Amino acid sequence: MSLRVAVQMDPIESVKIAGDSSFALMLSAQARGHRLWHYDVSTLAWEEGRLTAWAREVSVRRVEGDHFRWEGELRRVDLGSGIDVVLMRQDPPFHLGYISAAFLLDRLKGETLVVNAPREVVNAPEKMFVLDYARFMPPTLVARKLEDIRAFQKKHGAVVVKPLHGNGGKAIFRIDADGTNLSALSEVFNQTWPEPHMVQPFLPEVAEGDKRIVLVDGEFAGAINRFPGEGEFRSNLAQGGHAEATTLTAREEEICAAMGPELKRRGLVFVGIDVIGGKWLTEINVTSPTGIVAIDAFNGTDTGALIWDAIEARLASR
Repeated sequence: MSLRVAVQMDPIESVKIAGDSSFALMLSAQARGHRLWHYDVSTLAWEEGRLTAWAREVSVRRVEGDHFRWEGELRRVDLGSGIDVVLMRQDPPFHLGYISAAFLLDRLKGETLVVNAPREVVNAPEKMFVLDYARFMPPTLVARKLEDIRAFQKKHGAVVVKPLHGNGGKAIFRIDADGTNLSALSEVFNQTWPEPHMVQPFLPEVAEGDKRIVLVDGEFAGAINRFPGEGEFRSNLAQGGHAEATTLTAREEEICAAMGPELKRRGLVFVGIDVIGGKWLTEINVTSPTGIVAIDAFNGTDTGALIWDAIEARLASR
């Protein structure tokens, strides 16, 4: 059965097709005969019980510089009656705009399937949801007051300070064991973000890799091990890291088994988790997970197909 698929994402013109997971999902959907629409989250509108967006039908192809073609005019599309599946794939940051869009999409419940389930995305911000699995995490502080952060740093030595709702490895700072610049960094964070910040010990195990593990409907689908680039401690590919093929450790298998049923129950179909050194869980990514292109390139797999299998199974069971 051909599905009508609307993709809520950033401008398709700017997509880097070599590694973009959203584009890979669009290619996979099209290969199954599904029709695609693209729309910008800023065009969402609710009126008299109907949710619409200004969208255009589009076709995609893996040709650098010529990767899409509009198949129709920009028009107002009813995301309930005119669409079967919405992929919520715009990049974070996870702010009030992101949350508001998710709450609007949640009103499609019972009519159109939204992946990932939007209300559960709101309930599971990356660095907060992970606290449910604190037994797998390194020592962690979520706080805003300098005195709390300084006490944690003195206890653990070198630490890493992160924005609680950051993404892509941006604005992650390492403070050395002597605590130099901790108070200045705390001032900058407090002036920039109203929420608390996440502080963790610097883990030397990052030299062994920061693994991105993808789960599809709660089941392990694949993984890559990411390593920091020269002069960096951040291993995100967007920050110059590089990836290698990998397998799971026994500890990582335990982590996946512990959270898999809950991810499926929540409707979090496509999830990426990050594990450092084979044992330390640091994030659960549910907003717009990435990594499937690299995983499939290393492993000869088709994670996009697994995701669409899960989506189609959910539709069939409704």
